[in-house]
Amino acid sequence: MKTVGKFLKDARLVKKMSLTKVEDETKIKKEFIEAIEAGVWKDLPEYATTLGFVKNLAKFLGLDERQAAAIFRRDYLPHKEAVNPKPDVGGKFVWSPKLTFITGVSLVVVIILGYLMIQYSNFVRPPALEVVEPRENAVVKTTSLKVIGQTTEDATIEVNNQPVLVGDDGKFTTDLQIYDGTKEVIIKAVSRSGKETVITRDIKPEL
Repeated sequence: MKTVGKFLKDARLVKKMSLTKVEDETKIKKEFIEAIEAGVWKDLPEYATTLGFVKNLAKFLGLDERQAAAIFRRDYLPHKEAVNPKPDVGGKFVWSPKLTFITGVSLVVVIILGYLMIQYSNFVRPPALEVVEPRENAVVKTTSLKVIGQTTEDATIEVNNQPVLVGDDGKFTTDLQIYDGTKEVIIKAVSRSGKETVITRDIKPEL
């Protein structure tokens, strides 16, 4: 079975044309003509370009271009290879300015989201509350009882439904008026979100 290379070479030899002559007339490099005649496809450009060479050579040598192209396709396809295969760079990691920018932006976003989540958690959480005085079941022998404690800085305090001033550090102190029927002290801390923490101290008035 005649190959496209032999098909073209035989026609060239019949016409007694040298490779140099064909090169001058067709402007196809002699090395490419030799590679086509020998069927060495790895020494030739990509498929479409080589197919163009074959057609031009066939036309110049007075051969049927379609026949030459058909034989070329038959010969070439089983041996089709990439002339310039791409280098294997899949496993190589390169740190680029773009990656630095993306990493920086992502870090800022994570920090901001973390801060907002912490603030939201603090906002919806009931306020802290600690009562130092009075202690549970404290005996009260005077009409005034000192209430001392500490809460979250931005919380408000009520003692038996009476508002109490809270310091910048969250500490509070107040004197509560005690009557014969007073049996408990209710300390309530209220956050900005309306969340409450309540501590109740039972007392024993002995007025």
